[in-house]
Amino acid sequence: MNQLTNLTSQPVLSDHDREAQDLTRILPASRKVYIEGSTPDVRVPMREISLTDTPTGLGDEKNPPVLVYDTSGAYTDPDVAIDL
Repeated sequence: MNQLTNLTSQPVLSDHDREAQDLTRILPASRKVYIEGSTPDVRVPMREISLTDTPTGLGDEKNPPVLVYDTSGAYTDPDVAIDL
């Protein structure tokens, strides 16, 4: 990784390195999951998003996670090595 150092000794990332970090960052409160498609060899990428509890007059009410279609491709899959 090409890095320069600024006066405060903090690494300065190139535009390429910054974009690579942004593409592969872990998204908070979520994880990548796959559901089976129309045949067993088709895996559909989804993102399971954890929700916070809902406060009520009787205490907190749990909320189930929400599944959304994940369009990020392999970039957010922790099991895939990305080399940009």
